[in-house]
Amino acid sequence: YTTLRDEAVKLFNSLQQLESERDPVPLMQGVLQTCLDLPPLVDEIYCQLVKQTTEPPAPGGQGDLHYWQLLTCMSCTFLPSPPVLRFLRFHLDRTENRFPASEMAKYACFIREALGKTKGRECVPSLEEILVLMQRQEMICTVHCPGAPACSVAISSHTTAEEVAQELVSRLGLSQSPNLFALYEQSRRREQPVGSATLLADVLTRFE
Repeated sequence: YTTLRDEAVKLFNSLQQLESERDPVPLMQGVLQTCLDLPPLVDEIYCQLVKQTTEPPAPGGQGDLHYWQLLTCMSCTFLPSPPVLRFLRFHLDRTENRFPASEMAKYACFIREALGKTKGRECVPSLEEILVLMQRQEMICTVHCPGAPACSVAISSHTTAEEVAQELVSRLGLSQSPNLFALYEQSRRREQPVGSATLLADVLTRFE
């Protein structure tokens, strides 16, 4: 990385490229990674995305939706500063009022709900997570349980390991068990417990 000013210019150029990109996912992940590495640029990108989604040449076109999709990923990863957050909420309300029932309005609604849950991430969304966020959907996480078949659990960008463990305990009929339960992540070299407050989406990104 160079100076913040130069990196901001690079990110703006990336956003311009995003408009016509056929496969925007790697570019989106790169923008998110830069924001994770350089937190002062989070507000900058939020402001640039608000600008790009205000009075677009083709509302609801592919380029416009790419900006909304990146804004969706941002909202599930970073919280802007309070002044920018107030401006962003105004922009979301304005979009829903001007384009009711449109794809932009649906993204605006999703983003507003996400901002109420986002607390910050250790990792940027995985490529899989970005793909499902672009569709405003949840990811399917597979958990392998001892003595039981693997369980598929739908998770969002905000789901914690404790929430998934509690759901599995309920599914397996172990709610009355005196034992404690936790999730573990396993690689070829090690196995370790996942902290109860850890976001499962961050664990999946590390796997990726």
